[in-house]
Amino acid sequence: MKFYSKLFLVSFILFLVSCAAREKAEPVTPAMQEKEIYDTAQERIKSGNYSMAISSLEMLERRFPFGKYAEQAQAELIYAYYENGLFDASVAAAERFISLHPRHPNTDYAYYMKGLAKFSKEKELLSSVPLLGELTYKRDLTRAKTSFEELTEFISRFPESNYVDDAKRRMFFLRNLIAKQEIEVAEFYIQRKAYIAAISRADYIIANLPNSKEVRRALEIKVQAYGLMGKDSLKKQASKVLQNFIDAAKKKETAKS
Repeated sequence: MKFYSKLFLVSFILFLVSCAAREKAEPVTPAMQEKEIYDTAQERIKSGNYSMAISSLEMLERRFPFGKYAEQAQAELIYAYYENGLFDASVAAAERFISLHPRHPNTDYAYYMKGLAKFSKEKELLSSVPLLGELTYKRDLTRAKTSFEELTEFISRFPESNYVDDAKRRMFFLRNLIAKQEIEVAEFYIQRKAYIAAISRADYIIANLPNSKEVRRALEIKVQAYGLMGKDSLKKQASKVLQNFIDAAKKKETAKS
């Protein structure tokens, strides 16, 4: 029995020596560790396992803050947070990336994602066109307005970005959604004889959403409100602006045909 015990002990010692020799011959360097973590994060992102991808990317940042993959990990965290539903974290990560790397090739992506994340809680609206038919005045569109402003800034800063076309499509939807709500609220104010408030809503559309299909209705509301207030001079001015808008629209349609 003692013989077998000694034999096991000798075999175990030889195994440890062999492992030590291999470890000495092929050391696990920091660079190898960093790449391994990064590759793991990539696999998790590709498989849609964003929660675990976040863990890998956050670990990569903690252990190798100045490593080869640090900047890329910071950019990919924006996306991973967003896809995992951690929208506030995505915004924070985007703002941090912009602050740290204002001239980085991926800075446009950070601005773009910040705009999307700020409308994240209403994310389904971006692709659910039928919702435009609902009464939008019952919705809080604060995030939609913020998202629209963020995407506007993104396009202004990076007009040649690969993400511009997608941003414009989203802005088109947001613009019409916001304008529709402003019109509904303005009409509500007209019914309640709150004419100044109605004019304010109409002016918001004209000033901030000039390409919206609701601009004509906004101008009509101004004419209507001034008339109901007995402000004939202001009604006349608003009527002139409305007629100019109608004439310009007709010319545009004629040119197209």
